Amino acid sequence: MRVAFVGLGVMGFPMAGHLAKAGHEVAVFNRSPEKAQRWTSVHGGQAGATAAQAAQGAEIVFLCVGDDDDVRGVVTAILPVMAPGGIIVDHTTTSAKVAREMAALAAEDGRWFVDAPVSGGQAGAENGQLTVMCGGDGGAYARAEPVIGAFAKASRLMGGPGAGQLTKMVNQICIAGIVQGLAEGMHFAKRAGLDPLEAAAAISKGAAQSWQMDNRWGTMAQGEFDFGFAVDWMRKDLGLVLDEAQANGAKLDMTALVDGYYAEIQAMGGSRWDTSSLVARLEK
Repeated sequence: MRVAFVGLGVMGFPMAGHLAKAGHEVAVFNRSPEKAQRWTSVHGGQAGATAAQAAQGAEIVFLCVGDDDDVRGVVTAILPVMAPGGIIVDHTTTSAKVAREMAALAAEDGRWFVDAPVSGGQAGAENGQLTVMCGGDGGAYARAEPVIGAFAKASRLMGGPGAGQLTKMVNQICIAGIVQGLAEGMHFAKRAGLDPLEAAAAISKGAAQSWQMDNRWGTMAQGEFDFGFAVDWMRKDLGLVLDEAQANGAKLDMTALVDGYYAEIQAMGGSRWDTSSLVARLEK
């Protein structure tokens, strides 16, 4: 299939690579041209000078950019040049509002927009093991899903436009609470005179087990925070969550509290630390 990928960051670069390995004809664009050139040197394909050039004639265009405004700008640029009936699959984490706007804009142009935020972090992108939460037209999703499978272990249509973004918000709410719980458990174990690694070994096969415990407890114990999802990105996501909650009336006391804790991490100079750095504010 003729596809394009716009946004070659820590997630997009390997995701686009999996599409090429699956045999698709891939054109790429990145705001830093050297990154696009590096991608083509590894995977082949073509690098466009603009997003529209990369998307020319594409049946599916994947996005993994920064925020709502980035998505609006790219979608407006690429819609007129895509193949008739083409699909935009947006892996950016955005508001549900912009997903609905872009779906309506694409429909006016005879094309489709699927909001498709992901979970699994950089490791999931590199290993082709992402989880994808989608919103949009069922027919468009059915066409895109086999292609998404090049870099995903699971993909699910959650409902109409915006439903994927709302599901990603649920994901971030749950992660925020789990990581704060781990941070407090780690802090308590140390203050109680326990070996934190032994404590984790003792509880990690029971009801306290989680992905975060399996993958982050050890690095948290060592004060290493150069893994996965950065605090700046988490605060962006939690801001979207809290805005949506204000609109729909959801009560997210814990989420708001943890968002404030991440603001403290930023003030400590930890903007680029990963989200497990919550333990650092307890031990400063």
